[in-house]
Order: sequence, then C-alpha cells, then structure tokens
Amino acid sequence: MSTTRKLWLGLTALLVVSFSILLWAGTEIFRAAPPMPERVVSVDGEQVFSRADIEQGRQVWQSIGGMQLGSIWGHGSYVAPDWSADWLHREALDVLDQWARSDFGAAGYDALSSEQQGTLRARLLPLMRSNRYDPDSATITLPRERVIAAANVAAHYISLFGNDPATATLREAYAMKNDTVDTLEHRRALTAFIWWTAWAAGTERPASTDASAPTSSTQPQAARVTYTNNWPSDPLIGNTPPPSLWLWSVFSVLFLIAGIGALGWWYAVSHSREDGTHTIPASDPFSALKVTPSMRATAKYFWVVLALFLSQILLGAITAHYQVEGQEAYGFALAEYLPYSLARTWHTQLAVLWIAVAWLATGLYIAPALSGHEPKFQRLGVNFLFVSLLIIVVGSFAGQWFAVMQKLGLEHNFWFGHQGWEYADMGRFWQWYLFIGLLLWLTLVGRSLWPLLRGPAHESKSIIALMFLSTVAIGLFFGAALMWGEHTHISEVEYWRWWLVHLWVEGFFEVFAAAVMALIFTRLGLIKTSTATVAVLFATIIFMAGGVLGTLHHLYFVGTPTAVVALGASFSALEVVPLAFIGFEAWQTYKLGQATPWMARYRWPIMFFVAVSFWNLVGAGLFGFLINPPVSLYYMQGLNLTPLHGHTALFGVYGMLGIALMLFCLRGLRGQMVWDTRPLKVAFWSLNIGLSLMALLTLLPLGIMQLIAAISHGYAYARSAQFMQQPIVELLVWMRVPGDTLFSIGALALSWFVLRLWVSPKREVLAGATEVV
Repeated sequence: MSTTRKLWLGLTALLVVSFSILLWAGTEIFRAAPPMPERVVSVDGEQVFSRADIEQGRQVWQSIGGMQLGSIWGHGSYVAPDWSADWLHREALDVLDQWARSDFGAAGYDALSSEQQGTLRARLLPLMRSNRYDPDSATITLPRERVIAAANVAAHYISLFGNDPATATLREAYAMKNDTVDTLEHRRALTAFIWWTAWAAGTERPASTDASAPTSSTQPQAARVTYTNNWPSDPLIGNTPPPSLWLWSVFSVLFLIAGIGALGWWYAVSHSREDGTHTIPASDPFSALKVTPSMRATAKYFWVVLALFLSQILLGAITAHYQVEGQEAYGFALAEYLPYSLARTWHTQLAVLWIAVAWLATGLYIAPALSGHEPKFQRLGVNFLFVSLLIIVVGSFAGQWFAVMQKLGLEHNFWFGHQGWEYADMGRFWQWYLFIGLLLWLTLVGRSLWPLLRGPAHESKSIIALMFLSTVAIGLFFGAALMWGEHTHISEVEYWRWWLVHLWVEGFFEVFAAAVMALIFTRLGLIKTSTATVAVLFATIIFMAGGVLGTLHHLYFVGTPTAVVALGASFSALEVVPLAFIGFEAWQTYKLGQATPWMARYRWPIMFFVAVSFWNLVGAGLFGFLINPPVSLYYMQGLNLTPLHGHTALFGVYGMLGIALMLFCLRGLRGQMVWDTRPLKVAFWSLNIGLSLMALLTLLPLGIMQLIAAISHGYAYARSAQFMQQPIVELLVWMRVPGDTLFSIGALALSWFVLRLWVSPKREVLAGATEVV
C-alpha cells in the first residue's frame, strides 16, 4: 500500500473518530447544562423571576450587542465587566452587608472585624452555593437574603443600563452609551437574564450530571463544582479551581511534551530520507499562465479585501480609544452614533470577513489556473457572488446598527439585527444568505477543479482532492451557525458557535490554505509533487488530531461536565505540537524564495508566508498555550491575555496568509506590470513590527496585571472599573498608539501598492524586466 493511500486512510479514520467524540461531547454538554427554571420564587412563594423574564432578558442582551458589551461566562469584550461575575460578587457582598447590619449592628460588612467577617463568610458559602432547583416543578427557591440582594443588584443594573446620573461615571468607564437599553421593562428583563447566568456560576451542580464532581456535604469544598466548574474565581463564595482543572492542566503539558517528542522523531526520520535530486525550472512556470475571464473577475474581491481591512483598523482604533474616554472621541459624543458595542462588533466581524474574502477569492482564482478549465457562466457566478457578499456586509451591518441603537425591536432582532454572539453576530437571515453564498463558492471552485478530479491519476491529484474537500468543508461547516435558535440554551449555542469559530475559521480554512500553498510551490516546480503530497497530508493529520477535539478547550466554563474539560485539555495541547517545529517550515519556505533567480518575483509573498510561520509559533503556539490549560484559562479567560492570543493568531497567521495568497494571485493578474515592491517592504515590516508593539506594550503587560489581580482578589475585581480605571492601565492603553500607527502605515502601504497596479501602471518592456527594489 502506497504512503499516500495510508495517509488518506489515516486521515479518514481520524476525522470519523474525532467527530464522533466531538458529537458525543455535545450530548454531554446539553445534558449537564444549567437548568432554565420556569419560576424563581422566594421561600414565601412570591415570584422573583419567571422564565419569560429570563428569555426576554436574553433577547434584550443580544439586541444591545451581547458579548460585544462586556461578557457572559468569560466570553465577550473586555472594557465592560463580565456581567455574570459582577452580579455574583455584588449579590454576595449585599448578603454580607445585610447580615452585618442585622447581626452586629454595623454599617456594613467592611466595618466588621476580621473574625466577624470570617464568621459571615463561612455562613455565606452554603447560602450561595446550595442548589435549590426542583426539577419536578422547574422552580428555584431563594432564601430571603438572596431575594433582597437580587432586588438591590437589579436596581443597580436598571440604573446602569438607563440614563440615571447616579451611574453616569460607571457607564463612561464601561464605554456604555446612555439608555443602552431603551425601556424600563426591558431593563428589568435584562436583570433576570444576568441573574440566571450568575446563579449558574455560583450554584453547585447535582452529582447526577457529573459523576466526577461530588456535591455531598461530606466532601471537601474544593471537590464541589458549580455548573461553570467554579468559574469565575471568587474566594468570597468558594469559587476556586477544582482539583480536576489542576489534574488535566498537568496532563495537557504531558501530552504536549509527548507530542513534540513523537513529531521530532518523525521529522528526524523523514528528513534523513530526502534525496535532494529535484531540479528547479529555469524560468517561472506561471509566466505563461492564461488568465481566464473568471480569474480576472476576482480582482475586485481583492480591492474589497483592502477596503474591509482598512475599515477594520479604523474601527479597532475607535474601540481602543473608548477604553480611555468611554463615551467620546476627543470631546465628540461618538457613543450616541457609534456605540462601543457596535464598533467592536464591526471590528471583529471585519477581521473574519476580509481574511475570508481573500481566501475565497484565492479559491476562485486558483481553481481554473490549475485545471485550465473555464466552465460556462463561471465569470457570471464569480460576479454574482461578489455582489451577494457586498449585500451581506452592508445589510448585516445596517441591521446591527438599528439593533444596538434600539430601533429595530426585539421581535425582528434575531433575524435581521444583532445575535449577540461574538464572531457570529449577524442576524439569522444574513447567516442563511452567507451560507448559500458559500455553497455557490463551493460550486464555482468545484466545477473548475472537476476535470482534474475526475480525470486520470496524476501526481498532484491528492493535493487537489484535499483542496476540494476543504472547500466542501468550508461551505458546509458554516452551517454550524444555523444549528441554534433564538431561545436555544446558551451552553448549546456556545457548543455550536465554537464549531463555527474554531473548526470553520481555524480548522478547514487552514487545510485549504495548506493545500493551496502546496499546489503553488509544486506548480512553480520548487518542490517535488510526491514530497508535497505526503507533507500536506501528514500536516493535515497532525493538525486535525488536536484541532477537532481541541474545540472543547473553549467550553470549559459554559456548563460542561468534567469529561469535556479532560478532552479539551488533552487535545488542545496537541494543537500546539506542530507549531513547535514551525521553524523548519519557515526556513524551508525562505529557502524556496531563494532557490532560483526568477523567484525574486515572489519575494514578498514568500516573506508573508514566513511571517505566517513566525506568528504561528508566537501567536498561536506560545500565546495560545499560555491560556489553553484549564487552570490557566480559569484565571485568564476574558482578560487581556485572551486578545493577546487573538490578535497575534488571527491577523498574524490568517491575516498574513490572506495577504500572501492575495499577492500570489495578483502576480498572475498583474504580473505583466512592473512591480515597485518598495511599498510591500514598508507594508511587511510595518505590519509585523506594529503587531509586535501592540502585543508587547499593551496587551501582554495589561493582561499580566489583570491575571495577578484575578488570582489575588478574584475575577470580578480584575474586570472592574476600579481596576481598569487606574492611571497605569490608561497609560498602557495609550501605549498602543505607536504600534497601531505603524500597523496602519503598513496597511496603507499595501493598499497603495495594489492601487498602483491598476492606476497608472507601468508595463514591463522585456520579459525579463527586473523589479524596482
């Protein structure tokens, strides 16, 4: 049996097993999810909240931006607090204040002696952590103290989300516009939803939903877990990392070490067998490439890529500035027209959109380039898809503006407004439209590749098949965004949302990119097709071995049982394994760029590929594993160490890769023009140095400060206005300016370079004309 066939069988078996376990994990998450009560009542039978209140409150939360304004269970934005942690801590303090007044006649808990405070804290633990949910009646019964505390905290939130002068300073600190929620009725409903998320974070789960998490009173406190596995950290109510988090964090490190050792052995064996007999062509094989009408039609996709990229940078600067002024931009009341939650929504969506459009355009360009086949009406399909993408962007963004400005109405928000889920914010109508668009993209790419796929066997057929299958996966797996409804349980939504964010963006797009890069290098004649085939199949197996089940590391604290934590910790560690050897890939890519004189034409695309390798190691590997182990993420989730990984991985890896692929396509589309690559040099170094400064001067030190605060004083404090409004924090935010400025210069230089290819271009006089360097 050939090596290629063995690798295909191994990849197939791996995917079948991995997705079977991932689906099983989903059933466990759905089974162990925190219950949604029909009624929340006091011990006297008086109703505090109803299920209708909680459900409507969630609709309100989604309409104002959801995860783009603060976070829930640690998922979301970073300027406003995590509402679950904030409510839980405020409620606990309110109960302690009640007891301090009734038992000791003190003004409040802070006025008590250390001994008295210790007595009340011991009394607080069972009050807050005991599970008083009755599954038969679907009712939660609250003690009198918690009913009073809930009413007091609710009054604070009603004031905060309105226009009360008493909370104006706090609104500004949280970058919230006045009247974030439009009516008193909706503000009251919102408090019911936030209360429920806090209740789940502080209430111990029944032993029947997680056999590894006993809740008997005979067990030590550390052995008991809440529905969110004791997240957030709050020593006041006994929320500390359970033993399972420590155990599986240790095992994740062991899996990482074992994986690196195994892969190192494979590298040593496989590289020792290379014969070095491959001959590189004397001239550029792509120089004679015939550009078909549909390939030429992809040019406008790349123009839109740059427009979206520049818009994303502008919105990123606005969201960063909100952290300093709160509601204004240099005195202008920006929040009244472009609230923080909306600016961040568009910023995060554009990050995915411009990268995705670059990759989609690459697929449309590369498929007929490989096959030499231009199907009938292919150009029409490319143009139709382009118009559809513009309609989706404009339509979904407009709907989100109307939603956040509270002009759309709750009845229309889910379908046409703001869903509130980070990276899956657009309304359901626009998600369906995008899904159909991706199926059209799949059809367009597939019909161009079909002659190669159905034709006789050839050396590159396996790589082309892998590219086609990844195209199928990209088209179909966006369907994960359609798996939840408006009132689906949050734990279930989070499960499917990470199928979208992790598997779609980080998984199958990565396989697609690896296949496209392999095809480019083989068609250029730089590497043997047989070698590339084995390498890309093996790389896909290695990545998917950790990537599929590694999805679960995002789900440690969303109502999941311990088994899911164990799987997520183990396999997310394997995601980092191939990144430990990324230096080999970077060096190999760089050597290919120096392999022959005519490769000077591809110098800067190659350099961007090298940057992908660097940021894969640093952003995805180093900063990714920093937050991946369960006990690390327990403290770091939702702190600035999370966007440290997010920025350096999303742009550093996928953004740089999108730019590299775009430049390769442009070399074919405008290769007959003289390329003045000086702007590309400026773009390359400005983007990379700017991203590095953003990470090292702001996100890393601020994240470390928050981490120390979370460990020392609890998660609520690390996300509070009291902590985030310190002068040192404001200084660190301003320290983003040098990096952001340099980054923006790089984006403008890249845009200028592309613009000059169409505006006043200079045509090469001789076939061997050199570039201006």
